[in-house]
Amino acid sequence: MSPLHDYAGVIHLHSAYSFDGHVAVPEILRAARDCGLDFLMLTDHGTLRARDEGLEGWHDGLLLIVGEEISPRFNHYLAFQIQDAVEIPEGGDASRPQGYIDAVARRGGFGFIAHPDHGGNELFHVKHYPWQDWSVTGCTGMGIWDFMTDWQETLTGRGKAIWCYLQPALVLTGPKPETLRRWDHLNRRGKIVGIGELDNHGTRRRFLGLTVSVFPFRRAFRLIRTHLLTERPLTGHAEQDIPLLCGALRDGRAYIALETHREAKGFSFSVTGTGGTASLGDECRLDGSSQLRVRLPDRGRIRVIRNGRVWQEAAGTALDRPLREPGCYRVEIWRRVLGRHRPWIYSNPIYVRPGTAPLPDGGSAFVLTGPDPSPIV
Repeated sequence: MSPLHDYAGVIHLHSAYSFDGHVAVPEILRAARDCGLDFLMLTDHGTLRARDEGLEGWHDGLLLIVGEEISPRFNHYLAFQIQDAVEIPEGGDASRPQGYIDAVARRGGFGFIAHPDHGGNELFHVKHYPWQDWSVTGCTGMGIWDFMTDWQETLTGRGKAIWCYLQPALVLTGPKPETLRRWDHLNRRGKIVGIGELDNHGTRRRFLGLTVSVFPFRRAFRLIRTHLLTERPLTGHAEQDIPLLCGALRDGRAYIALETHREAKGFSFSVTGTGGTASLGDECRLDGSSQLRVRLPDRGRIRVIRNGRVWQEAAGTALDRPLREPGCYRVEIWRRVLGRHRPWIYSNPIYVRPGTAPLPDGGSAFVLTGPDPSPIV
């Protein structure tokens, strides 16, 4: 396999086109360029107006991809590569999650369950918006680390909230354990892609008589990012580059990183064998020469997860281990910042199949059926 091209971006954010958004798209684009991002995946509530008004595409080295957040009271869904917005009628099958998931698929698009375990914050009157219907089919993936879910849960008192606002990266704890348990459970039965979410709205509040932005995009864009890995470089032509990035996302060629204190480019995770090299989202067969390999751009605590349980741990910038068992392997990296290990990188899995088993055909859409997974201990 040729070296993959690593592009850093943000998935799930809102502009003034959303009913609860406050910042115009051009201002958001300026902030993203200032933060060194390669792409944005905009998800305004119930609308594709940014695309309709000609804003999708390249902007001075930054690629804007326009999607939609389908957002009833619960069960929010991020939809991409659809040509027209999906509206939710009152009542009937189309108003149920399966109805709008199917509507996205009929439009040729794909989608992700958004902030599946969002708990809100009663102290600050933030409603909860979790995903509740796990009987659905046809999803490409789910959000595994949502900035707003993580950050809002740290707001346990008004005094602490000031510290959490000033230093959000120091209070984030990583994906919720129940979210990772569910993701691992689902990936043992099929393939579901994990993404990072920002869910920033540029919300404004009155404080001491002044109107302040809770999280200006220039701050928020330095938090949780999703990296996409492509086999070809971006060309600067949106009609080629949008399908290329969306294809990488659908295939699970992605990892999530908190990059306030250290960028994650340079991270790699692969499995090599006689059949070649498998990377994030890939499936490969186990053979006598299979080797798992992790590389980091800086020191960290490396944890390899197999089928939902810790398989190997090491500290440093590299880990190499022979593989003897099939399984769903993914990587978590924690990095020491101000005396504590803090969450840094979460990869999508590599699916290592038994040596004699045929590799599954088809795309990455997964059937989300069955009961909630029990905790993994």
